[in-house]
Amino acid sequence: MPDPKMIFQLLNETVASESSDLHLVVGYPPTVRTHGQLRPLGADGLSDGALSGEAVSGMIRAIVSETQWEALQATRNLDCSVETVTGSRVDRFRLNAFFAQRELAACLRHIPGEIPSFAWMGFPTDLAERFLAMRQGLVILTGITGSGKTTTLAGLVREMGQNQNRRIITVEQPIEYVYPPMGSSLITQREVGVDVASFYDGLVYGLRQDPDVILVGEIRDRETAQMALSAAETGHLIFSTLHTQDAKGAITRFIDLFPYEIQDDIRTQLGLSLKYVVCQHLVPSARAGQKRVLAMEVLNVTHAVRSAIRNGKIEAIESVIQTGRKDGMVALDESLASLAGRGEITWETATEYAKDPKAIGDYISVRRHD
Repeated sequence: MPDPKMIFQLLNETVASESSDLHLVVGYPPTVRTHGQLRPLGADGLSDGALSGEAVSGMIRAIVSETQWEALQATRNLDCSVETVTGSRVDRFRLNAFFAQRELAACLRHIPGEIPSFAWMGFPTDLAERFLAMRQGLVILTGITGSGKTTTLAGLVREMGQNQNRRIITVEQPIEYVYPPMGSSLITQREVGVDVASFYDGLVYGLRQDPDVILVGEIRDRETAQMALSAAETGHLIFSTLHTQDAKGAITRFIDLFPYEIQDDIRTQLGLSLKYVVCQHLVPSARAGQKRVLAMEVLNVTHAVRSAIRNGKIEAIESVIQTGRKDGMVALDESLASLAGRGEITWETATEYAKDPKAIGDYISVRRHD
């Protein structure tokens, strides 16, 4: 059986290769995702490359506490953060361990030691400044898993912490970026399952802790959604995430968390409290071996959007985004075409990720005639 401490070698190689995730699955070699692409990662002590159940189990046990190991055995799932030390360098990872076909498996996501700048992320500085100037309301970041939502939120918290005077509370599962004391702000971070029982409890008790800003890692259930709305209505700034593929889908998903008979009331509340929805997509760079590029859809909740939400005409939001550039809105296809026009992604990639591939074709046609 390979040495369980091999996990530290694998994690070091994950960091060195600028990979985002390390996957440990029985029957497969250790596998990393580098700039969006999966590839096997070599490791000393694996004769044929494939991991055994004993190897995966031993490696996971080597990096979790006894309490976490017992929780994993009892619930068959574990979400936690893990730290490794290499010389003077400390690396953090988000671990999700789980059972599949009665065998342990794991995914470890590397959390950079420093929060990247908005320029590195590709997140528009003017949009970040709009968020930083807000004092109340609900802002939702959405997108599929791994689209950079957590990193964007971390950047906003860092900027508020360094340059503003705010009481900031985060409720996360697990805690990824750790914020040191900074500026004249006061930040506390609570981890679900460690410091607080649930996102809902984190919001309920957070409102008693004199907050200006509350970051809720994810809205997953009706209770958390209702409390987020109530907190936004009472003058707090709430940031949270959902997993959907576009902005209007986030609104539909939020409303669908509630029973049908109260959805009219929820639409009214949401129309009043929601300020922005940003949907993020990380797409392959035009330059091989480079990090993925951020494409975005931005929905600013204007009067027209509030009316559409309140009246249940969610499909109308798509056309509002398409025509809302003067209100700071960005359509996904426009974002993709802009990236392709600057050479950051290929036109083929823009077409592949577009909501309307024909629209990308129209952009290409216009460029050819310019």
